[in-house]
Amino acid sequence: MSIQLLLNIFIALLWVFLQDSFEITNFITGFLVGLSLIFIMRRFFPTPFYLKKVFSIIHLLYLFNLELVISSALIIKQILRPKLNITPGIFSFETELESDMEVTVLALLLTLTPGSVVLEITEDNKVFYIHAMDIPESRDAVLKAKKTFEKAIMEVTR
Repeated sequence: MSIQLLLNIFIALLWVFLQDSFEITNFITGFLVGLSLIFIMRRFFPTPFYLKKVFSIIHLLYLFNLELVISSALIIKQILRPKLNITPGIFSFETELESDMEVTVLALLLTLTPGSVVLEITEDNKVFYIHAMDIPESRDAVLKAKKTFEKAIMEVTR
């Protein structure tokens, strides 16, 4: 992916130098020309077309922001109740992710969503222990978020 991106930037800069005037429109045009050239020659690269990974990263960020808004609304609803009626607790779940980076990204994404904190991950990186602010509501939200995050993380890293 990084080789393709660097090659695309190199083609864009080469395009700018051949136009003999450094303008942003020339760079964008060269970038688009380079993008189309790399797309046409993608079968000669050992990795898939890099724009697919870029869209996967954007999709993962979108999912995180969506989950952050939903979790924040859940927390606000809990806080604004006249009587605090929560049942905090700890639960565990298994993950399908394999590499250390994938597990770390999932742990960070789950920790950044309000109402849940990853307490521990087992040595084999398969089981997460999570503290939730309200087990009945937060557990279902975290397990739903886990499935969507795992799928998006696998699209980005594999």
